[in-house]
Amino acid sequence: MTTETSSETTAATESTALHEFAARIPKTDLHCHLIGTVRASTFADLAAKAGLVLPEDPEMIFANISSVMRDFTPYENARIPIVEDYSLDPSGDRYSLFQASEWVMQALTEADDLTRITYEAFEAAHRTSNTRHLELFIDDVPPALKELGYAGCIEAYAEGIRQAERDFGMSGRLIVGIDRSKDGAYAVRRVQQILNAPHEYVVGIGLDNLETAGPPERFEAAYQLAGRGGLKRTAHSSEHAPVAVNTITCLDVLGCDRIDHGYFVMEDDAVIARMREEQVPFTGIFTTSRRSWRPWRRASIKAMVDAGLNVILASDDPGMFPTTLANEYRIAVDDLGLDRAWLRKSALAGVDACWLPEPEKAALKASMTAEIDALERELFG
Repeated sequence: MTTETSSETTAATESTALHEFAARIPKTDLHCHLIGTVRASTFADLAAKAGLVLPEDPEMIFANISSVMRDFTPYENARIPIVEDYSLDPSGDRYSLFQASEWVMQALTEADDLTRITYEAFEAAHRTSNTRHLELFIDDVPPALKELGYAGCIEAYAEGIRQAERDFGMSGRLIVGIDRSKDGAYAVRRVQQILNAPHEYVVGIGLDNLETAGPPERFEAAYQLAGRGGLKRTAHSSEHAPVAVNTITCLDVLGCDRIDHGYFVMEDDAVIARMREEQVPFTGIFTTSRRSWRPWRRASIKAMVDAGLNVILASDDPGMFPTTLANEYRIAVDDLGLDRAWLRKSALAGVDACWLPEPEKAALKASMTAEIDALERELFG
């Protein structure tokens, strides 16, 4: 065997080991929307039970989810160029992520449906990605379950988590989504609803929906109320609006503990410096329903990592994109060239940023650290 052949063999072996490491490393997922985890087969079952008429089979709907940018003008001068790659879009009928999510919400008609989709979210995370802790965004009460109410829905979700904790040895929490397309008074009522019916699994709130539909300062009163009530806080920020200032508002005005997405913080050097110094946790996802922007997402996250920002990989809407958390780790290796040390650092940073009580967080970090150590010895000697 020549020296060149030997080097190629060694490189291939190391690459295989790194891919296995990315797949098997224990993970946390801190940014995952429950409705976005629903399997197409489960959606089909629920839609049939609810008598919901759909334009296509759920498998085809999910396969053709592709959100489209209607006005590209605000993004023309972005620091990281956004070159839309329409070859990534489906060739048939397209469905927006919001439309697909609305149909799934309409298909939820019983408390057991909520328990089922919650349990299946944990099962999929465990099976596909070795996820050890999962924090799920939940939406308003589904239309058919108004009589069940907020507290009844929370208990149905919680039952799914309990079953998953028992079956998979995982931990989980719920984040109540605040729809930013609605007004500040709605958000205050939503937070008050949480505080009026406290539950051990509901640990915080998160501002979601299109960032351009509602600036963060609109929700100051709701977020301050949440803070006084002991709730953790996050927000989708600098994701759709091409500005870094929204993230500063989320931190300084809303009191956020971490930021979801945050890619456009790269527009401002002073913000970059602050984010690096404070090691603000960002949940980053390479895969998005805006398929033509996926290359830009990858480039943005790579820039964040290169700038020393604290990026923690997540799955967002894994059933609908589709992706898995393990796939996001694979993309970090294949497309960004990130190494084993970074994967380890990011996985453990997810524990530091999670919203478990401190004793449980410490136990999770010790367990994951020991498992990662053992995995490194097995794969890399």
